[in-house]
Amino acid sequence: MDIDPLSAGFDPSRLDRISTHLQANYVSPRKIAGCQVLVWRKGHMAYSRSFGLSDIEKNNPVRDDTIFRIYSMTKPITSLALMMLFEEGRFQLSDPVHRFIPSWKNQRVWVKGEGENMETREPLKPVSVGNLLSHTSGLTYGQNLFPSDHPVDKSYGALRELSQNQADFVESLAKVPLLFDPGTRWCYSLSTDVCGALVEIISGKSFSEFLKERIFDPLEMTDTSFIIDESKVARFAANYGRLENKTLQLIDAPEDSIYADKERFRSGGGGLVSTTADYAKFCEMLVRGGKYAGCRIIGNRTLRMMLKNRLPGGADLASVAVGSFSETAYEGIGFGLGFALTLDEVAANTHGKNDFYWGGMASTIFWIDPGEEMFCIFMTQLVPSGTFNFRGQLKSIVYGALEN
Repeated sequence: MDIDPLSAGFDPSRLDRISTHLQANYVSPRKIAGCQVLVWRKGHMAYSRSFGLSDIEKNNPVRDDTIFRIYSMTKPITSLALMMLFEEGRFQLSDPVHRFIPSWKNQRVWVKGEGENMETREPLKPVSVGNLLSHTSGLTYGQNLFPSDHPVDKSYGALRELSQNQADFVESLAKVPLLFDPGTRWCYSLSTDVCGALVEIISGKSFSEFLKERIFDPLEMTDTSFIIDESKVARFAANYGRLENKTLQLIDAPEDSIYADKERFRSGGGGLVSTTADYAKFCEMLVRGGKYAGCRIIGNRTLRMMLKNRLPGGADLASVAVGSFSETAYEGIGFGLGFALTLDEVAANTHGKNDFYWGGMASTIFWIDPGEEMFCIFMTQLVPSGTFNFRGQLKSIVYGALEN
């Protein structure tokens, strides 16, 4: 697709501030190795450009077909997959998860104490499928990703080894206490991984097979998968962390990446690799109300339902969120079924009322603004994702460049 900012309603020179900003402030001083940005609006590609290196050690540049770890940008794909089964009448959002995973009927809620002295009680109501999709289940991430001294997080231990299958994973989760009664608070958690397991249980197909047949193949997302194929390793970006002296440290090299392990856990919460071009097809489908190139992936009414705030009492995350981390700010932000939602531009201090979005641990982001018929994707490989506010900075530039 040709790049045509004018037809997309942008001032080209103002939109090109993206290039100046990223190159001068991040790539040249090597705060990141490299990155890629794509902006699409009203059927036109407004901006698409690559910067810097995908692999510093090999001096490989970021290219159009560079493959990135998208981590939690897997979550919207998993959520959509589960809602495709909802459209087939296979479950209701109010259904208790124990309908599909019987051991979850015995879940308990933490009251006080820890370890052997932990006091728990029965939940006021069981975890529902809707609770999983909206991160109001009472699950947490434990200590697997984020440091925490909370007794519930400590109780998770080493729940999920990369070799675990979906069945073992959800059975192990049945044994840990919930942080709160389902539906009463919000906590970023392993809930979406359980959604991936439910896709497998309900559909009767492996999770990866379902995604390939029902989403990736119809959208022609040919480089999106849980495993990096040997033939694509040369296109796979290196992943970097940031040391205390603010220099980059290689934490996952393409040639010996864990993503080459064919037995690794197919995480619905964070396991996919993808390209900007592939994820753009997913975003375009969402902008077009669930349809791409004549192929209906999900119904537009179902998608609209996914984009309604599911937080208790219609609150924002600042009012109900617990836990140490998520891929969003909290003020003025709601959460639907798989996406964060901008409820109030003033409270959120950003453009994009009614947009929806998420991000990934390696600082990848996307947002979709249905009112503007627009989406933006930013790809890089820098852990952790809270290092720089790329979303806020890019939003300021993109919305500031709109003419009509």
